[in-house]
Amino acid sequence: MDRGKFSLLLLDPGEIYFEDFSAVLIPPDVTPKTFDSKKQDGRLKMCSKSLVFDPKDINKPILKIPLKDCVVIEQWKGSAKYLANSSNVLAVNCREYIEMLEGNIVAPYKFKESTNFLFQLNYANIMNCLPQICQLHRASTLPAAEQADMIATIVHSRQARVSFDPLWLDLYEKVVMETEADKVTPLVINPGRLVLTTARLFFQPYNNVETVPVIKIELNSIKRMVKRRFLLRHIGLEIYSGENCNNPHIYLSFRNQAKRDNLYDKLLQEPALKLEELDQDVMTLQWQNGIISNYDYLLYVNSLGDRTINDLTQYPVFPWIVSNYSNNELDLKDPVNFRDLSKPVGALDKVRLRRLLERYEEMSHPKFMYGSHYSTPGFVLFYLARLYPHYVLCLQSGRFDHPDRMFNSVGDVFKNCQTNMSDFKELIPEFYDVEEEGKFLVNNLGINFGYRHNGLKVGDVELPPWAESPKNFVDKLRGALESDIVSQSLHQWIDLIFGYKQQGEEAIKANNLFYHLCYEGNVDLDSIQDLNQRHALEVQIMEFGQIPKQVFKVPHPSRKVGLPLLTEPYQVKSTETEDLWRNMNLLESISTFNTHKNTVSRLFISDDCTRVTSVGHDSKLKVFSLQQNRQIRSANIGYMPLSSCVQMPNVNILVIGSWDNQIILYDLDYGKVTESVLAHEDAITCISWGTKSNILVSGSGDCTVKIWKGLNTNGVIKPIQCLQKQIDHNSHVNCLDFDHNNNYLAVGTEDGEIYIWQTKEFILKKKYQINSSSITTINYSPDDVKLAIGSKNKTLLVIDVETGLSVFTKMMKSPISSLKWDGFLLILGCDDGNLFIWDMVEVKLLYEVHQAHSGAIKTVDISSDKSIIITGSEDRLIKVWKPK
Repeated sequence: MDRGKFSLLLLDPGEIYFEDFSAVLIPPDVTPKTFDSKKQDGRLKMCSKSLVFDPKDINKPILKIPLKDCVVIEQWKGSAKYLANSSNVLAVNCREYIEMLEGNIVAPYKFKESTNFLFQLNYANIMNCLPQICQLHRASTLPAAEQADMIATIVHSRQARVSFDPLWLDLYEKVVMETEADKVTPLVINPGRLVLTTARLFFQPYNNVETVPVIKIELNSIKRMVKRRFLLRHIGLEIYSGENCNNPHIYLSFRNQAKRDNLYDKLLQEPALKLEELDQDVMTLQWQNGIISNYDYLLYVNSLGDRTINDLTQYPVFPWIVSNYSNNELDLKDPVNFRDLSKPVGALDKVRLRRLLERYEEMSHPKFMYGSHYSTPGFVLFYLARLYPHYVLCLQSGRFDHPDRMFNSVGDVFKNCQTNMSDFKELIPEFYDVEEEGKFLVNNLGINFGYRHNGLKVGDVELPPWAESPKNFVDKLRGALESDIVSQSLHQWIDLIFGYKQQGEEAIKANNLFYHLCYEGNVDLDSIQDLNQRHALEVQIMEFGQIPKQVFKVPHPSRKVGLPLLTEPYQVKSTETEDLWRNMNLLESISTFNTHKNTVSRLFISDDCTRVTSVGHDSKLKVFSLQQNRQIRSANIGYMPLSSCVQMPNVNILVIGSWDNQIILYDLDYGKVTESVLAHEDAITCISWGTKSNILVSGSGDCTVKIWKGLNTNGVIKPIQCLQKQIDHNSHVNCLDFDHNNNYLAVGTEDGEIYIWQTKEFILKKKYQINSSSITTINYSPDDVKLAIGSKNKTLLVIDVETGLSVFTKMMKSPISSLKWDGFLLILGCDDGNLFIWDMVEVKLLYEVHQAHSGAIKTVDISSDKSIIITGSEDRLIKVWKPK
């Protein structure tokens, strides 16, 4: 620890440092002759629970005098000729005081018995300081909760007297708002004044402990802001800036949620703020596709669950992965070397689990299976004691743990977590962080942690035989975390810690139930009037550990296995066509067809990429040659708008849906309508052909989907013979899509519902209420496990079909009117005429064509060779697009 700078970690956790005074410490045994040799120059620091003397000589110990142990604090009544001003001396008589960092060495604190201290104040007037110190001394005599309440009142009173210095502002900079906030770091809270201007965010601490008097954050450097739960209340805010900024990160807490939310909203309104677009669900889809690692995804999910490295009570939690800590070799392809991620740590050993369940059955309510948690401040520092010994001393009142209870051996800790009836701890990110190279496993600071029962001095952590070094140990653990064996089951651990198995009946079924105070919302602290009862509960919850915020309410989707990471150095070879789309500088319109007289409602490109077939609200069917760049067929199909059109396989017959409730069969060879059937009681909105099942489905405004089978090759459709079934929905059917194997049919409706029908007997398998807005377009992903959904409420959503979990969400500027997902490409057309090309593997926008059309883009298609895109619009135009 740097003794040149006083650290708040020398105080009790959460203790506040107010101000300090230049002072001379006069030891009790000083005489006129020894005054010059024994006096100590330094700074006397006034804190909420103690007085701390920081001597100028770094070899002398820092002295901490707890106010609760003070008998008398007063102006010295004596006199001494060797003192410049005997009346400006503070006299302190205490039952106990603490010596810290003697010789500038991090070691357990020394607790000394009663003595008298004299502090001569060099510049400050004792009559100004003494009343404040005495007020804090009175607070120290109160019960803990009342003491905290009185200190808070003192803090707010002091804060009210401090104003922000406007000289920090530039000429044209205007103050937007000013409020009180605390800067939070592990175990430390530092109060100050927060000022938002039109250009910057300022934090001005009320004391001089920071390296700069004011922390300045440029608004245009802020990349991300995350609302946090801090000390069980929703009052935290983490702000992330660019890595090259002077202040790349700050964690703030506020007096209440309203103040936090007010600053957050005001920040968002500032034009200078340009946040990175990190959509809530982009990471899930990227993780599924192998774009980001398991390690990075777990960090992301921890962040969503309010876990941050700046709060030891909510530190990121990572799973035990490897189960073999005894062999000389570690085979990462052998499942026997891996922990079962579908079970919590407490359920891994059958014998212990049986005993825990027996105890659980005999309990009165509220019941719990595990009497301790998987993550607490104590557990985090158990792992990090060698790296952050000063944090351990702060948390444990100046003492290290007993040498035999320290983190001495990885294998021993894992074994204990398997068998001990009160040890269920998981790991922390440092076990998998290859950049840090396992520094937390090595006693590089040379700290004297004591001797174990076997006479061995506590040194570095003992590693398993298969690890050559701390770096090699972490590298192998990271390799295990990124392995296919873990990738195919990691979602099950996420379900336990952050997901649907975290609480309630599912937690009981999964043997994953903890003490009720661990769960957010089980106790309403604000409703408890008794300050001491409330404080006791807060302390209990803090020490016991907190369950993360529940991030997922349904089963988490699994990851695609067998995929190498698509980040360096694991590049996957892509085709020339993919490279062309991913590196394009321009999406060029190479042809335009303008022969429709009204909205183009549906189009598709022929399998051989030579023709485009379209229908429109002008009752026209049209065919265009891409090679000749001209219209080669135009036909009137009735007198009502046409909504949809598909090509039957193996024959040159089109199936067309019309607003006059009819399905029409048109023979392209003979150029005539061969059949028309009154199929629905309202307009037909959509049709689809199952190429593998030879099933035709039609959707309508009459809230039904009809299933047709046995259309013969002569282009005849007979309702009595061909109509197989009618399936009903709660509102207008707007869109439908078969999966690629025709096993399922997805249907989207006007009231925002998605139905997944099993096509074998057309039984409803799933039903999801996606939103309250109309679903306009849907399309299965190439692997059939996801569904892309466009809505009138401007939302592009990709859901996991099995669970309904949103794995990607994007708010557009306009309602979505069409989409097509083919391979890695997702083409999106919107009501405002804008066209978007998305890469759904890397999950990023490749290109946007602003005003591709002057009206809503109602239909899009991609050629089978991925060389072109075709769009049709309300502006009556069909356009052909090619990447360059």
